[in-house]
Amino acid sequence: MAQDAVDIAVVGGGVMGLATAWELVRRGLRPVVLERFAPGHTHGASHGATRNFNNAYSEEHYLDLLERSRAGWDALGPVDGAPLLRLHGLVTHGDVDVVSVQAGLARRGIPAELWTPAEAHRRWPGMRFGSDVLWSSDAGVVRAADALRELERRIVAGGGAVRWETPVDRIGQDPASALLALADGTTLRADTVVVTAGAWSAKLLGGIGLPRLRVTEEAPAHFPPLTDASWPSFNHYVPPNDYPATVYGMPTPGEGIKVGFHQVGDEVDPDARPRRTTHAESLRAYVREWMPGLDADSAVHLSCTYTSTDDSDFVLDRRGRIVIGAGFSGHGFKFATGVGGVLADLALDPAARAAGPFRLP
Repeated sequence: MAQDAVDIAVVGGGVMGLATAWELVRRGLRPVVLERFAPGHTHGASHGATRNFNNAYSEEHYLDLLERSRAGWDALGPVDGAPLLRLHGLVTHGDVDVVSVQAGLARRGIPAELWTPAEAHRRWPGMRFGSDVLWSSDAGVVRAADALRELERRIVAGGGAVRWETPVDRIGQDPASALLALADGTTLRADTVVVTAGAWSAKLLGGIGLPRLRVTEEAPAHFPPLTDASWPSFNHYVPPNDYPATVYGMPTPGEGIKVGFHQVGDEVDPDARPRRTTHAESLRAYVREWMPGLDADSAVHLSCTYTSTDDSDFVLDRRGRIVIGAGFSGHGFKFATGVGGVLADLALDPAARAAGPFRLP
């Protein structure tokens, strides 16, 4: 059996794997990223033009990660003449303690203001508000597809490599190295392996003590706006008896306003996804009630996966020579550059530790 050897391998070339490899390149290493699919694929959770850069957190471990992530996106600089963060702002409203969230942001010097429903509606007439609104100007969207391309470019320019269409069948370790059995029959030895395999994490790491990871297929949609009015990104914590789950969304230039329920999809096998649209009528009903500035009957649905832990906290930890980044629970993309930094810390220093809520038992 053919064998190869590298210092650090990264299994999974979505945003978390690419961000980790870029961080390793920044520290002078030459990681090799192994991705089972081709560039631009739609089998996982990183495709699409935009992701919410939502900063409405009150937990200290997420605010720490948010600050690290914000610095990471800024460090990537402009791509095609514009920053990868499009900061048009975020509104958070509904059944949520916006005062507590504002206080957490204020402690970090992140701008956030409380507005009345009437004030918010005057600013964004295409939306309705039934409670006080938290407005943060330092939020918006990540240009997701552009970010993936730029991260790969930086990795390769720094001496790393991204091997597309290179599935990994098994991951193990012995006292000397991590062992990766590739689908082509090759065995790859690495001093350390970082696994950011998304929906395939449990299949690759079933014996390492991961928490339960649920893979669901989610179906947000883009809705065309009825006017040229501006739109923020948004979180709406709807009453649980009215709609299936919290609603999130953001403007995606050229595609409309993305609106979705958070973490409501059917549980699926990532290798046999039905790509079935769920909760479509509930989503249209929500848009009719709360977003009168959108055409509720012209939805274009998307399909992506969530890989979620029971408490929705991420898994960022190390076991022997294997570093794990998993369970990003539908709210991870914006944190990718910060997660990449944490995973690089864990890969390079066996004594490093992520924040307590992110650690394995």
